[in-house]
Amino acid sequence: MTNESSLRLVWVYPDLLSTYGDRGNVLVVQRRAEQRGLRVERYDVRSDQAVPTAGDIYLIGGGEDRPQRLAGERLRQDPGLGRAVENGAIVFGVCAGYQIMGREFVDDLGQRTPGLGLLDVWSTRGESARSVGDITADVDPRLGLPPLSGFENHQGVTHLGAGASPLARVTVGKGNGTGDGTEGAWNDTVFGTYLHGPVMARNPAVADMLIKLALDVNALPPADDTWYNALREERFAAARANAASQSA
Repeated sequence: MTNESSLRLVWVYPDLLSTYGDRGNVLVVQRRAEQRGLRVERYDVRSDQAVPTAGDIYLIGGGEDRPQRLAGERLRQDPGLGRAVENGAIVFGVCAGYQIMGREFVDDLGQRTPGLGLLDVWSTRGESARSVGDITADVDPRLGLPPLSGFENHQGVTHLGAGASPLARVTVGKGNGTGDGTEGAWNDTVFGTYLHGPVMARNPAVADMLIKLALDVNALPPADDTWYNALREERFAAARANAASQSA
């Protein structure tokens, strides 16, 4: 979808869906692309604006229950994101954004609400305590990514249908909350996860994967990962320590 020197990056509804530092995802993807000499055209699309259909990568963050319901309502009325996916765009949603991309979620009124159907998943509300804390997970080997590090804070339980694959398998944390060890989901060019952190800052290889998919290339020139690696080592160590203390 792109030429050799530009990337169209769309941040969907930052006024409603941008909790726990999820704004960092768009910043990291933009920075990782620019480090490779790409010109980034970034579009921050507020909830009163139409979602463009010609983007290459679309990022959707998390949000509280009421903003999630409002975002879902407006995105259902706006065909832009669905048409972008039909055009081959890459979509990555976090937490509330992940749930919205599915077939159904439970809103702040306790009602089952239709999602966008971009992922074959549906979300309910768990009856136990919220899943809060560091999370680590091993990514689906087909994606060729190192283990994920993140922070989860949700009470959602997301079930995967036959048309979606788990993004990863949890090693520390709850992930999708179904008890089967799955975290997130993906299918073709659409990805969802419960990982905040922001997830791209903790896992720059995810940002690089989205860029490679958008450019339709197998590899990117190397970039400086010094800061990212230091953060990853710190957070993986903290997650192991917390898991050990809880099991002691």
